[in-house]
Amino acid sequence: WKDIADFKEILVHYNIKNTLIGNVMRDWNKDYMFGYQFLNGCNPVMIRKCMKLPDKFPVTHEMVKGCLKKGSTLREELQAGNVYIVDYEILKGVPAASSERHLTAPICLLYKNELDQIVPVAIQLSQTPGAMSPIFLPSDNTHIWMLAKMWVKSSDFHVHQLVTHLLKTHLVSEVFELAMYRQLAAVHPVYKLLMPHVRFTIAINAEAREKLIGEDGIFTKVALNSINGAGMGKLIQNAMKTLTYKSLCFPEDIKARGMEDVPNYYYRDDGMRIWEAIHCFVSAVVKIYYDSDEAVQKDVEIQEFVKDVACFGMNNSDNFPKSLTSREQLVEYLTAVIFTASAQHAAVNFGQFDWYGWIPNGPSTMRKPPPQQKGQVDMKYIMESLPDRRSSSEVLGTVWALSQTQKNEVCCLIHIHFSLQTVSAAHAPLRSDERGSAAERSKQRSLIRSTKRGFVKKNVGGFQYKPRGDWFSFAKVRVLCFLCSC
Repeated sequence: WKDIADFKEILVHYNIKNTLIGNVMRDWNKDYMFGYQFLNGCNPVMIRKCMKLPDKFPVTHEMVKGCLKKGSTLREELQAGNVYIVDYEILKGVPAASSERHLTAPICLLYKNELDQIVPVAIQLSQTPGAMSPIFLPSDNTHIWMLAKMWVKSSDFHVHQLVTHLLKTHLVSEVFELAMYRQLAAVHPVYKLLMPHVRFTIAINAEAREKLIGEDGIFTKVALNSINGAGMGKLIQNAMKTLTYKSLCFPEDIKARGMEDVPNYYYRDDGMRIWEAIHCFVSAVVKIYYDSDEAVQKDVEIQEFVKDVACFGMNNSDNFPKSLTSREQLVEYLTAVIFTASAQHAAVNFGQFDWYGWIPNGPSTMRKPPPQQKGQVDMKYIMESLPDRRSSSEVLGTVWALSQTQKNEVCCLIHIHFSLQTVSAAHAPLRSDERGSAAERSKQRSLIRSTKRGFVKKNVGGFQYKPRGDWFSFAKVRVLCFLCSC
């Protein structure tokens, strides 16, 4: 490579007309686009509101005053809730694959400006401040600021692929699927409810372990060659320390990060609609099969299912419940399982070609170490830092393949086996005036559609379930890819 424009050469065999990648190629280096991706890009789960700067990130008002609203101070903007932070501490201590590949754990401060844009105002490329880890600013040399943002995006690429995508959707869903097979009878209504969303997870994860992240996998050998197997293991271990059940509950995660009111956060807006639609139907189904909280407590299979997830899947983690005591808890738990395997995976997977297809926007590896001084950085230095032609081509092909949907794919609640009577009862809340205005009910019904499969309720072995031949099903929730909402 000699110039950024050279990366267009590897895109000539891809049809990028009428895709988001065209906008990314045009605006990728603009600060507003950099910030926008933390809201609606491939990894929209890292950003959080910052009310107080951490000691390890000593940004001062003098550094950022040129980026703030005229007449305001950094302290005032922090207190007003207009400052956000993205911290890649999870990468601290993760070894690089070789001396020719480099990793770091940056921190990025973002600001909501008067145009309601989220823009970067300060970047530190390590977790330890000091003379060898300066804070880079928009007022710095154009090339050094560009390189600092590239380093943040490269770190974001690694965390997205191995934590947000692999761990928190694929591997977590595998835990739920294994526990389901171990503890729930095939005729249990919860088995029927979960099966369409977790099926094939074990199979695709086995393929990923061999062909993507295994010793001879494409991520290890070529694409994600900043991190080897040991580094991947270390990163996953770091992530497991922060993984909680509540973080899988979409509304709780949004609240925990303080992201309830940030504008233009389409991942949040679309995600809440889909979470509510899934929660609504799951609640109706649970109320049909469990007439009281006591019924949930006495369902041995459900209790063993939840215990299996926490004790075996999550290594006896205290961050996951080991039992459920109410219908409300069961509804939330099942909604989290379904949402994680369907909507959340769609949000962090299917936009990869759009955002990573333009290699400078999310470098999979960096060939030079992060700058330790605000010295002269030119385009030649930047091009020598970015992935080479082979790595770039392999990454491009990989993210294109990962972004494809199957021709027969129907996204979310499908083939779930309940009787027509159950379906009608579960749909009743959506038809009720108590659900809100006609427009709101229409919006809900646009997400939920009837198809043909079914389940009939009968007494079997002390519990109310039994399959029958003439099936009817209840629903299909069309999951939109949130990150294309822009």
